[in-house]
Amino acid sequence: MPTESASCSTARQAKQKRKSHSLSIRRTNSSEQERTGLPRDMLEGQDSKLPSSVRSTLLELFGQIEREFENLYIENLELRREIDTLNERLAAEGQAIDGAELTKGQLKTKASHSTSQLSQKLKTTYKASTSKIVSSFKTTTSRAACQLVKEYIGHRDGIWDVSVARTQPVVLGTASADHTALLWSIETGKCLVKYAGHVGSVNSIKFHPSEQLALTASGDQTAHIWRYAVQLPTPQPVADTSQISGEDEVECSDKDEPDIDGDVSSDCPTIRVPLTSLKSHQGVVIAADWLVGGKQAVTASWDRTANLYDVETSELVHSLTGHDQELTHCCTHPTQRLVVTSSRDTTFRLWDFRDPSIHSVNVFQGHTDTVTSAVFTVGDNVVSGSDDRTVKVWDLKNMRSPIATIRTDSAINRINVCVGQKIIALPHDNRQVRLFDMSGVRLARLPRSSRQGHRRMVCCSAWSEDHPVCNLFTCGFDRQAIGWNINIPALLQEK
Repeated sequence: MPTESASCSTARQAKQKRKSHSLSIRRTNSSEQERTGLPRDMLEGQDSKLPSSVRSTLLELFGQIEREFENLYIENLELRREIDTLNERLAAEGQAIDGAELTKGQLKTKASHSTSQLSQKLKTTYKASTSKIVSSFKTTTSRAACQLVKEYIGHRDGIWDVSVARTQPVVLGTASADHTALLWSIETGKCLVKYAGHVGSVNSIKFHPSEQLALTASGDQTAHIWRYAVQLPTPQPVADTSQISGEDEVECSDKDEPDIDGDVSSDCPTIRVPLTSLKSHQGVVIAADWLVGGKQAVTASWDRTANLYDVETSELVHSLTGHDQELTHCCTHPTQRLVVTSSRDTTFRLWDFRDPSIHSVNVFQGHTDTVTSAVFTVGDNVVSGSDDRTVKVWDLKNMRSPIATIRTDSAINRINVCVGQKIIALPHDNRQVRLFDMSGVRLARLPRSSRQGHRRMVCCSAWSEDHPVCNLFTCGFDRQAIGWNINIPALLQEK
């Protein structure tokens, strides 16, 4: 009897387990309507210690989760059916599909042949497109020789702009975010004059075409005209360094940055009061330049306007409006009363003041990002650089499309053109400086290593064509300006 009783007990337990398992399966696979019809205590469990409100909330949440899994499961089944259908269709057309096995030998041969043709076509297309892209970066066989000559170190913050005086004595000017502008001896690298009249970042510096006057634009919403008088020191012999090709480069790290402990401008004459202050803008004055003749000056501001001033009276002559966003640069023609302004609105505008009664404006559209600068060059051409990593050469007589486009791998800052040799110097965000001719052929890349070259973003470039030693200057946010000697072979100049 004990054995029979134990057997009955075991049978009842097995029956209870099967019933519980069956209930679990029904609870998992039942629809919403079926679940609502089940007894509440059966769904909740007999031994639950949770309050009824909490149990109700949990049941609703579990129900929502189950419905989501059901929908995903149904979508997965439909996708599998579509994949099977497509595989069958492609297999019937003789295409090779990963994971599909074609049993017919003829079908396999056809699929292999089709794949081979497709592969060959892709290779041909890729090769042609790659050749076209690479050709725009190729340099000529006789590259320009680039040699670092002098470093001008003394600013305590990044240098936004660099410029070379157009009158004797020829000096170098730099404008910095440290609220100062410095004048340097090109040969010795010694600071000659410090201008400290601004209370904001000095964003640009330009020299008067015939007098010892400098024009600076600042974040304090003004542009200043100030007079300087310098006496050049006796030049010291420049250390002879080997010429380094523009293509040589060694990666450098941030800890290679020079440590500026002293202020080299502390013992040089300081100018604190300008001759003239131009005050009509309601925002940062980002750039300024002299109009031909030097009797008028133009400024560009973040208030979306450019202003034309009379230098003697400081009066506003014209306010140039039309840009939709902040201006980034302005430049004047060396021989004509023409002004070009660039903006973050992806355009640059040409303003014509040659006829006193008519002030025409032409809009150039061709970039897809901020136009960082636009400058005049030989003939009727304008060269524009942009954050869209392109430089475009334009003919003023035909604004519809550029006559040449240079594509690079980094945003381009304030460019400058060597008029005599028709060479464009491109300063980049990625610390590189590249040289191109007007047709878009790359001539050189300036050296950048742990020992020489810029270690931060290069902001600006400026040519000095008549200087016997340094004919190109660059500046950047590594707080230094650099003088380079660029030797262009005669073969390249003819091209």
